[in-house]
Amino acid sequence: MSRLTRRGFVTAAGAAGAAGAAGALGALAALTMTGEAVAAAPAGRRGRSPREFRGAWLATVANRDWPSRPGLSAARQRAELLAHLDTAVRRRLNAVVFQVRPTADALWPSPYEPWSAYLTGVQGRSPGWDPLGTAVAEAHARGLELHAWFNPYRVALHTDLRKLSAGHPARRNPGWVLPYGGKLYYNPGLPEVRSYVQDAMLDAVERYDIDAVHWDDYFYPYPVAGEVFDDDDAYAEYGGGFPNRAAWRRDNTDRLVRETAARIKAVRAGVRFGISPFGVWRNAGSDPLGSDTRAGVETYDDLYADTRKWVRERWIDYVVPQLYWHIGQSAADYAKLVPWWDAVARGSGVDLYIGEALYKAGDPAQADAWQDPDELSRHLTLAGKYGSVRGHCFFAASEVVADRIGAMAAVVADHYPTRVRGPR
Repeated sequence: MSRLTRRGFVTAAGAAGAAGAAGALGALAALTMTGEAVAAAPAGRRGRSPREFRGAWLATVANRDWPSRPGLSAARQRAELLAHLDTAVRRRLNAVVFQVRPTADALWPSPYEPWSAYLTGVQGRSPGWDPLGTAVAEAHARGLELHAWFNPYRVALHTDLRKLSAGHPARRNPGWVLPYGGKLYYNPGLPEVRSYVQDAMLDAVERYDIDAVHWDDYFYPYPVAGEVFDDDDAYAEYGGGFPNRAAWRRDNTDRLVRETAARIKAVRAGVRFGISPFGVWRNAGSDPLGSDTRAGVETYDDLYADTRKWVRERWIDYVVPQLYWHIGQSAADYAKLVPWWDAVARGSGVDLYIGEALYKAGDPAQADAWQDPDELSRHLTLAGKYGSVRGHCFFAASEVVADRIGAMAAVVADHYPTRVRGPR
């Protein structure tokens, strides 16, 4: 199975789309260390809270970061997972964003969905242990926050319902599912789908002492040239009160965000809700409120996700825009996007963390800037000038381990002199 990047499921994200191959998983089982004591942080600049978010995404879809391959023994899976947590401690991070529902499946014993095939190789087969429960307990023992990362609508990386496990909700309710771009998705326009995916995700909130519910950038799927997301029937039934299909689709996504936020607080008030969108809401050429960019994808128009609104309306607790471009990139410049997001978050009460493309550092397919091990450290220096920025999250865990050219080591040396507690 080839390694996938965060943009690995995007076939046509435009000139500014993040792309690139990820490095191989390092030798993890040999890494043993105890949790480093969490130190009190020095006072931050400009009176900022001394606490900051220092996170890494731990992706399980297609075995991107963990487990290294499906079908490992429970003991080997557990050892690899703990090694990732120990690496986070060694890198002086304070949070791991652990993908626990990659494709309408589960990395815990869910009554709603089958066990993930990325564990055993067979969807629905128990791995013999509880990865999410273990991750929560072991992360907390090391002074790490554990953010449970869910994908709401992605069902499968193929279009054959018969390949799903017997009794899978998508097989029981084929009218919920649409094929698009070689994959299967739940239809966001159906109220029963929105209710169901919330139930499936909230089961984990009820069962485990997670620190946050986390979503990434996948709402309506990224555009695929020459293909149509065929939600005509749902639009005919539910879209009558909207000026056009795009407005209806954005309302569907708004409803998912708003309803989930309320339900999380009702189930477990201390659990935060964060979203990591694609880094460009709209280009200024599309909207004067947009960023000074010329990105090939705009979340508002292409993913029907009004990410700016969610921050301004305070529906979420934190936002982690994926600013996966280097400083000076022509279509989407990191140095222009950070101040744009800083202005969006300012005064909202929503914490702003910046998503960083560690996976690009040292990738020969990337621009020259990414061959410089100090590029990411410069990102943190630049972001530190903006008062709304409260931390960073690195994609992804395999690169936190491998650190091809020492970019993560430079970040730690320059910006993380000691461990600090997370924002919770």
